[in-house]
Amino acid sequence: MSGAVLVAVAAAIGNLLQGWDNATIAGAVLYIKREFKLESDPTIEGLIVAMSLIGATCITTCSGGISDWLGRRLMLIISSVLYCLSGLVMLWSPNVYILLLARLLDGFGVGLAVTLVPVYISETAPPEIRGLLNTLPQFTGSIGMFLSYCMVFGMSLTDLPNWRMMLGVLSIPSLIYFALTVFFLPESPRWLVSKGRMSEAKKVLQRLRGREDVAGEMALLVEGLGVGGETSIEEYIIGPANEDIEDQDISDDKDQIKLYGPEQGLSWVARPFTGQSTLGAVSRHGSLASQSALGLVDPLVTLFGSVHEKVPETGSMRSALFPHFGSMFSVGGNQARNEDWDDDVVPREGEDYQSDGGGGDSDDNLHSPLISRQTTSLDKDIVPAAHGTLTSLRHGSLMQSTTGEQVGSMGIGGGWQIAWQLSEKEGPDGKKQGGFKRIYLHPSGTPGSMRGSLVSLPGAEAPEDSEYVQAVALVSEPALYSTELMKQHPLGPAMVHPAEAAKGPSWKDLFEPGVKHALAVGVGIQLLQQFSGINGVLYYTPQILEQAGVGVLLSNLGISSSSTSLLISGITTLLMLPCIAVAMRLMDVAGRRSLLLTTIPVLITSLVILVIGSVVEMGNIVHAAISTFSVVLYFCFFVMGFGPIPNILCAEIFPTRVRGLCIAICALAFWICDIIVTCSLPVLLKLIGLAGVFGMYTVVCVISWVFVFLKVPETKGMPLEVVTEFFSVGAKQASAAKNN
Repeated sequence: MSGAVLVAVAAAIGNLLQGWDNATIAGAVLYIKREFKLESDPTIEGLIVAMSLIGATCITTCSGGISDWLGRRLMLIISSVLYCLSGLVMLWSPNVYILLLARLLDGFGVGLAVTLVPVYISETAPPEIRGLLNTLPQFTGSIGMFLSYCMVFGMSLTDLPNWRMMLGVLSIPSLIYFALTVFFLPESPRWLVSKGRMSEAKKVLQRLRGREDVAGEMALLVEGLGVGGETSIEEYIIGPANEDIEDQDISDDKDQIKLYGPEQGLSWVARPFTGQSTLGAVSRHGSLASQSALGLVDPLVTLFGSVHEKVPETGSMRSALFPHFGSMFSVGGNQARNEDWDDDVVPREGEDYQSDGGGGDSDDNLHSPLISRQTTSLDKDIVPAAHGTLTSLRHGSLMQSTTGEQVGSMGIGGGWQIAWQLSEKEGPDGKKQGGFKRIYLHPSGTPGSMRGSLVSLPGAEAPEDSEYVQAVALVSEPALYSTELMKQHPLGPAMVHPAEAAKGPSWKDLFEPGVKHALAVGVGIQLLQQFSGINGVLYYTPQILEQAGVGVLLSNLGISSSSTSLLISGITTLLMLPCIAVAMRLMDVAGRRSLLLTTIPVLITSLVILVIGSVVEMGNIVHAAISTFSVVLYFCFFVMGFGPIPNILCAEIFPTRVRGLCIAICALAFWICDIIVTCSLPVLLKLIGLAGVFGMYTVVCVISWVFVFLKVPETKGMPLEVVTEFFSVGAKQASAAKNN
């Protein structure tokens, strides 16, 4: 996965530049107002700082739609150009008006980077480490702030500090970022698939994953182009085909789906699990947990929680549990062929299944079905994929149902598999019709002994030498399934090329229940993050540390008050780095929701202590010590949870087709709230004082914890397409629960 890691690090440099710029202007403005004599005109002084926020807000309104149109990589290139151009203009800046223009250009670059870097990383990262890689922007942003504070502090020690040089230095790292975006960063494979550029997407995935076989993930990206759709949640018991399972909770043999293993003599079957299960209860009745919580907990939260409880935490369940079960729960491809398999079921070595149009993976052959049939019997052959386009099932795992249903399964990350199920169904006119379903599948239960039952089957004892696994399945129609092509190719299913079928983002897609639900979560958590107190604490930190005696100590060393303020800010930023590193490690282990629920109470405690310290009379030394401890504690736990997680979640919960548009809406809410908080803080300090401001922040943090508990699901380790599918299912369940 080194390819994905290096790409994420390179993309996150955009956030390093944002942190660099934020810290630089905080130091440079001290010298700008002296040169332009702005002490008597605080409006212009404030506008110089705020112009970057205004630019970021303006560009955010259109960045999402443009990125869906032109691509993520091109927008990052434009961001780097804007950074560099603004640095050069600030280096020149003969008057305050040119400086304001430069700050506006800088804001455009900041807005593009902050909005699109998390999206880009999410779309290129494997599910297993997506949280870790998406914490990199927070980490690099803090590094940028620290390096900038060090630079500005060093310049402030000179006889004539040059603010133009401070601001103009931004153009140097911007050139490095420009070179990386142009020559190193690939385009997002999900965006490429959405435009029908399948060959390019496949090459990018192979580079990011470091392997040739990316068939399963390519198929996943195509399936992710859909928005909404009817999806059901099912569960299967998977075990050896020759085992005699006498259990009423498992459907009759007629419903079996037969699985063929990669080694001679091995075969397995999947039977629909019809017994009582947590996931089934959630699927049918909404949410057991929400009933116990007076119906306040979103069924979506419980649905995600049930999945995480049922699936093992040990990864993809490859050979660690089932050394001979690789055909099902391992990445398809390059597996040994069983020579005893029925040649009617297993394609012969060297046979190439191509679409009827013979287009292979050519991007020009837009009218060819991606999956079609060359055979004459639905009961004998698996569903082949277009050669090299969606997937190649020639050497991969096979599933053939005893009722004529066929499934091809491949790994898509996080232990999930993608499969298609083809069956004959009787239509209204009495004629047989081909039914085509897509399945996202994951083994559930907990790891157990290699010999003995892995899943306790209700009402029955498994034989001592048996092996079973219970699997969770999301079953839906494929995203690009075409009934018209089914009529043209009656012998099998057909999927049209993405460039032919997938439409661009549409505003009406935002009203699809799953997307609307995700938007409520994304916008809500962005609003609450901005009002949770980080700006107030940052504003108050120099004063806190000054009271602690740090300023007096530094002044005794001959350091000016301006330099002291910069050094204090640099020290504060340095404290964040090890905490962000801890968050990176925990993001895919503990999970996003768990980190939020754990760290927000610490923020509340820190703010309460600051309120008490502002109200209760105590000695200067005691007050300074308590306040310093509270501020440090707040910073450390904010950057572990509420700092990076809102952006991570927003980059995960929206479908590919509208991801850019939805991210822009969430980012717009972020920037508007940032402007409101920044502008209102001095006014609030005058009206209600420091204790009142921190009291307000405390209330917001309490509301934030309740919001996360009730509304924010856990998304760790799940492919983006599976996350959005669960949002669609959960939103419809929530709507049904309300109607009932």
